[in-house]
Amino acid sequence: MDGVAVAGTLVVDTIKMIDGYPEKGMIADISGISRGIGGCAANTACGVKLLDPSIPVKSLGLVGDDDNGTFVIEQLSGYGIDAAGIQRTPLAATSFSDVMTIESTGERTFFHDRGTCRLFAPEHVDLDRLDVRLMLLGYGALLDSMDRADGEYGTIMARFLHDVKERGILTAMDVASTRGAERMKQLVLPSLKYTDYLIVNEIEGGMLAGVDPRDANGKLERERLPEICRKLKESGVAKWVVIHAPELGCAVDEEGTYFEEPSLKLPEGYVVGAVGAGDAFCAGVLYSIYKELSVREALRMGAATAAANLSAGDAIGGLRSVSETRKLYEAYGVK
Repeated sequence: MDGVAVAGTLVVDTIKMIDGYPEKGMIADISGISRGIGGCAANTACGVKLLDPSIPVKSLGLVGDDDNGTFVIEQLSGYGIDAAGIQRTPLAATSFSDVMTIESTGERTFFHDRGTCRLFAPEHVDLDRLDVRLMLLGYGALLDSMDRADGEYGTIMARFLHDVKERGILTAMDVASTRGAERMKQLVLPSLKYTDYLIVNEIEGGMLAGVDPRDANGKLERERLPEICRKLKESGVAKWVVIHAPELGCAVDEEGTYFEEPSLKLPEGYVVGAVGAGDAFCAGVLYSIYKELSVREALRMGAATAAANLSAGDAIGGLRSVSETRKLYEAYGVK
């Protein structure tokens, strides 16, 4: 078996650059509009492929029988992604987001319709023909059919990940911070015992572990991160728990050893947008897992890939090859 598969959320993003968030009833000025693909099954898949075009990458998901569905498949195919595993349905529209991005900071807010992502389920993936070494599933807590209860495994997603592992495929998981903490735990924790690599941001990790990673003023409490990582590892993750935040990335490995690497120190004006930055970090880590790099190297690659992403307004336009991504360290250093 060879290659990487990324399964789950497929979205069309309409990215609108604005001057700021208006008060209720007021107006924000839109200075630019662009359209791109989004969701982990697009962003992370493209990230891995752009880092190393020699890696076979498949995207697995569900889109509508509409123009946006065609756009997703055509765009992914254009990046060299195997899109044969993307199925189409007339039962719902392709998932889409209106992404409001503040031009001066890159901060963004999503107005999202899950569309066909609500329907994506194990029957949309032919596991008997899935001949990859590593598969990422995302996003936990955002795929309604996968998040349904299962009497034996806890959720349909947990059963699906079990079935993937039974075929000798390494599993990775990303989640979405869209629900309250208790609901997040209910939907995500059952899957962790069938997950080899968990890759989440600090808010998601904190919600799942029951430990707030930030203080009342929003400052990152770095001393809490090892506890969050280890609690998630104890919940069943077989290999690595990886957490990313704007300030740094951190992880624990199979033995429970904690690692931490700072984010890159980017110059003023570098950041164009932050859409897909988490997916880009995830792509850097997935690439590193696939290449059997160390945890520390994976965190550095994740940080550099996220930094590359920040140079463009969409989720993919700033991504680049491994050699070009590594040059970002030489150019800017770390915080």
